[in-house]
Amino acid sequence: MNQKVILILADGFRPDALTTCGHPYGQRLLELGSYSLETETVYPSVTLPCHMSLFHSVSPDRHGILTNTYVPQVRPVNGLCEQLAAAGKTCAFFYNWEELRDLSRPSSLAYSYFAAGHVYSYEKANEMVTQNALEFIESEKPDFAFVYLGLTDSAGHEFGWMGEEYRKACRQSLDEVQRLTERFMEEYTIIFTADHGGHGRSHGSLDKEDMLIPLVCIGSCFQPGAVLEQPGICDIAPTVTQLLGAAAAREWEGKSLLC
Repeated sequence: MNQKVILILADGFRPDALTTCGHPYGQRLLELGSYSLETETVYPSVTLPCHMSLFHSVSPDRHGILTNTYVPQVRPVNGLCEQLAAAGKTCAFFYNWEELRDLSRPSSLAYSYFAAGHVYSYEKANEMVTQNALEFIESEKPDFAFVYLGLTDSAGHEFGWMGEEYRKACRQSLDEVQRLTERFMEEYTIIFTADHGGHGRSHGSLDKEDMLIPLVCIGSCFQPGAVLEQPGICDIAPTVTQLLGAAAAREWEGKSLLC
């Protein structure tokens, strides 16, 4: 298999927000791809530990990141970008939360773009990230692109999850998801997900509001409208490597959703 993949992640985007935030493209995503609205993330359901588990396909007690402060792994596990680079694939990152710079090791990325959400506002930074991704992917055709949108998490912390300001942030984020998906779905497999949910003005617990995330996979290997059976966030990296024809790392705990 030798497909290209775009992974779009909206931080703190609860699965129930897809169909209740008021943006019609939320429902459209579920019609375009195979999906689960009960995908489990890892505990602690905090941004950096969840991203480390997504990219390294192991639980936090294995990679050792338990807060939003990065510490070097005691027993390093190759991440998604390292595995793809070893297979000769090009990887690009587009993001607006700087702590994500440690998801990949030096020499594993061909390109990265960062716009600080706390400087520009996450609304503007989301737009900047999307625009740069559109232009770069159009011109350079990387094998794998990761697009991170931080607005929904920022709105959840400031105003509360599932309130009107949060739903507005979900709608704006889905605008960006729609732009990317409609432009590239003929050339790329598109995966849309989140890192965690949220409740009140926080997250990090074992409550289902924090632990469940959406997962939508759009492409020729996925049946439109089909429900994925019990996926977890650690299954995303093995799925991406299989789509791209690369090997999963020996230590990875997740399973490919294509098996």
